[in-house]
Amino acid sequence: MPTPILVPRFGWNMESGVFQGWLKSDGDAIQPGDALFNLEGDKAVQEVEAIDAGVLRIPADGPKVGDVLAVGAAVAYLEGGSSSAARIERVAERKVPPLEEPKLKSHSPSLPLRSTEGGAMPIASPAVRRLAREMSVDLAKITGTGIGGRIDAGDLRTVESRPQTSRTSSPRARRLAREKGVELSRIEGTGRHGRIRERDVLALGAGKALSSTRQSIADHLLHTVKSTVPVTLTTTADVTELVKWRERQKATLDMLPTFTDLIVRITGEALRKHPALNARWVGERLEIATRIDVGLAVDTQAGLMVPVIRDVPALPLEELARQTKELAEKARTRRLSAGEMQGGSFTITNLGRFGIDAFTPIINWPEIAILGVGRIAKQPAVFEGQIAIRHIITLSLTFDHRAIDGAPAAVFLQAVATGLTLAPEAQNRM
Repeated sequence: MPTPILVPRFGWNMESGVFQGWLKSDGDAIQPGDALFNLEGDKAVQEVEAIDAGVLRIPADGPKVGDVLAVGAAVAYLEGGSSSAARIERVAERKVPPLEEPKLKSHSPSLPLRSTEGGAMPIASPAVRRLAREMSVDLAKITGTGIGGRIDAGDLRTVESRPQTSRTSSPRARRLAREKGVELSRIEGTGRHGRIRERDVLALGAGKALSSTRQSIADHLLHTVKSTVPVTLTTTADVTELVKWRERQKATLDMLPTFTDLIVRITGEALRKHPALNARWVGERLEIATRIDVGLAVDTQAGLMVPVIRDVPALPLEELARQTKELAEKARTRRLSAGEMQGGSFTITNLGRFGIDAFTPIINWPEIAILGVGRIAKQPAVFEGQIAIRHIITLSLTFDHRAIDGAPAAVFLQAVATGLTLAPEAQNRM
């Protein structure tokens, strides 16, 4: 009996994903755990694995690279033999295709379905119901095309114009919105009864819709601003000895640590001595992390990614350097998994390579603090009673004043600054 392959949910807020291509071919024999296709979620591109065994059947008009698929959408199916007559229609933007055999074994999507027996509520996820309310669409008047009559977002967007609704749209407007990647539910229509017309979509101008990654970043930053009371402290450190140490190691170390690697190591040690900064919000409760897992902000073409380096103080310096290099490369090539970006207890962001001295970093909620690192610049400074040219770095610590007061935050920042003034061998003796 055919088993549909459904789009999974990678996170609680995920409602759709962008199809990134098949990893198996039509007719391949599949075993549980085999990677079937790549799907882009909020920030990461992840492999979707098979739950059952069978022969993979991909419809000729199935999803293409770049298609937006709703969570729970069927993209293909597994069959036990060639005699199956099951078929799947094209999976379009946020469209759950029908399966001809009503008794198909189905793996339930993350959100439960509700029975329609006895005139009960139509089958639709909370997200679809919310979208229907925004579009003023009556779900009772829609025939769902999903498994068991489930209504999905694609069904809402194919509803023909109805005078009584305020969010209906013309066919030309829907087509143009699909081409531009615009959500019709976010457009105010100027037609009769609020109907969205083609010119309403064009009125958005040259601006383009945010990518799923950019939108996720924007939503996260907005939540941070609403959920924290940020305060930023700034100081400088003389890193001349650290610069000299790194120059000496160029000929001896197979994996030469970058200055960012050294800052991560020193920050990890400071967090070990000042654990109040190594904390996360869990609801309204503050929880001190039992392990020091430092997130490192990486600039990519898709936006800012923050892979997490686990148990920093336990890592030898060369191993830490190897991990940061590997994670940064995975971030830039969109190969980071969601798990590699979750669970951090503190974040570091370095804008030094852009020539920035000081800035105000934004906390990576639910963490309570983030360290911003500026460039290393040669500056005149007092050293051993004399004016000398030294290598100076600027540090900016933003912390959530709800979680910690200024004095302990300042002590922590000073501990990081002091650590940076010493070469690693001297730090080990502290």
